[in-house]
Amino acid sequence: MYIEAVPNRGSPPAILLRQSFRENGRVGKRTLANLSDWPTSLVEGFRTLLKGGVAVAAEGIGIRRALPHGHAAAVLGRIRAIGLDRLLGKPIDKRLVPLAIALIASRLISPASKLATARELAADTAGSSLGRLLELGTVEDSELYRALDWLGARQAAIETALARRHLKDGALVLYDVSSSWLEGRCCELARFGYSRDGKKGKLQIVYGLLCAADGCPVAVEVFEGNTADPMTLSTQIDKLKERFGLSRVVLVGDRGMITSARIRDELKPAGLDWITALRAPQIRALLDTGAFQLSLFDERDLAEITAPEFPGERLVVCKNPLLAEERARKREDLLQATEAALAKLADQIARGTGPKGQDKIGRAIGRIENRYKLAKLFDIAVAEDGFTFGRNQAHIAEEARLDGFYVIRTSVEDKVLAAESVVGAYKSLARVERAFRTLKTVDLHLRPIHHWLASRVRAHVFLCMLACHVEWHMRECLKPMLFDDDDPAGAACERASIVAPAQSSPAALRKRASKLTANGGPVHSFHSLLRDLATCTLNEMTTTLNHAYSFTLVATPTPIQAHAFTLLDVDPTKL
Repeated sequence: MYIEAVPNRGSPPAILLRQSFRENGRVGKRTLANLSDWPTSLVEGFRTLLKGGVAVAAEGIGIRRALPHGHAAAVLGRIRAIGLDRLLGKPIDKRLVPLAIALIASRLISPASKLATARELAADTAGSSLGRLLELGTVEDSELYRALDWLGARQAAIETALARRHLKDGALVLYDVSSSWLEGRCCELARFGYSRDGKKGKLQIVYGLLCAADGCPVAVEVFEGNTADPMTLSTQIDKLKERFGLSRVVLVGDRGMITSARIRDELKPAGLDWITALRAPQIRALLDTGAFQLSLFDERDLAEITAPEFPGERLVVCKNPLLAEERARKREDLLQATEAALAKLADQIARGTGPKGQDKIGRAIGRIENRYKLAKLFDIAVAEDGFTFGRNQAHIAEEARLDGFYVIRTSVEDKVLAAESVVGAYKSLARVERAFRTLKTVDLHLRPIHHWLASRVRAHVFLCMLACHVEWHMRECLKPMLFDDDDPAGAACERASIVAPAQSSPAALRKRASKLTANGGPVHSFHSLLRDLATCTLNEMTTTLNHAYSFTLVATPTPIQAHAFTLLDVDPTKL
């Protein structure tokens, strides 16, 4: 028997209980009852019984527990899709791998302390389905620390495996450093140094990040907090040559990283090529010796030159008018701020409330000069009872002469990289800066660091780098749904020159203006999309027929969630 809905012209369809039979070799059917007057719920319950199921009243089904699921499924699915779980290794203790995966995924889902993460993962206090998907059961924070230590011990092997995937001989390798502060005073790596976070009075660490040319994080190294940027370079060269087995790469770093001394003492002996930039005094010296003329850039913004001071190197001189305007504006703002501070100090001295004596007045002026870094642009005469000051117009004009100019230096031959490609490679360092923003503030919250042991600090930074690696892969898949520009070719066509600022593609501009994707859905940031996916819950269901019996049911994804899962190639019901 079965239930069939028969169309009835303009009236509602007839709901009939029918039976099929075979007679004289032919299949026929007969109507046993007309169920058209039955309520829909009763018809559907009867249909379930006829199919061999058990019909339960609506009030007999309950949800024992509902866990946020979609974001955990998306992250875990992508980790498995890129094979990161297989790169972690096969320890004797089989539980270490799922715990390490849980730590990586938790940095993306809900970055928190190890104790809070243990609560999020444990079955009784779970904040998402991640612990259930990894079959972790009860989780203690001591287990997470053990997994973190194991992950830190595996750093070299994991980075080598990532390098084999993303770095090749002759490829560009992007390198930059940043710093983050620590809480406490016990870590042996903690030092006072230049804080890129502007966190005064805090001990810090320095860490260097190696990325592939497309910005994918591959390796990270932690240094003491007072380590100068150039002093981190030798470690990276050894890593590229010895551990990763790369004999030819082009290392791209900023002017404060790849200095002339580092080129002479480390890069050249290692046989590696480089792309970096000259400092302002070096550019001024080239201009003074006639290596290039400013008039050369009246109708062009890029020119390649050579100079005897840089034998065997190519120098690409660039002029960006927008950068010139920005530097002029910033200089004028700083000049005005310095004048205001000096005038305030002079007024305090005149009223008798300021410092007295030439030495004390000089120290007070020095504090202002250190704040705004423009001492050379002012003429200041200090006396016992006051001082006078004024702008040095000659020095200001000399400073403004090079506004908008920068010079890229490289050892790569022109037959390998054209001048435009050299400039583009140097500008790609912005991808490392974006990775630092992801690590520190936007998504992963690497800082502040509460670990005291040096090995734990290194493992924590490495853990955050792996989470950044996963996020990079997820963003690449989800670009159509994010504010990220998913049409790089269109963006390149909008750029008048490689020297000009990067432009967004027309598709990206439309997406940002309308806040809608190409298929009409809302545009998300990465984390707002994860929060949306989290509402696709994993539900533990139970019935009044048997309280001991339960089953799980994943909520039906919304069209937006379904699109995200499709882009990630993840099925939230089959993890």
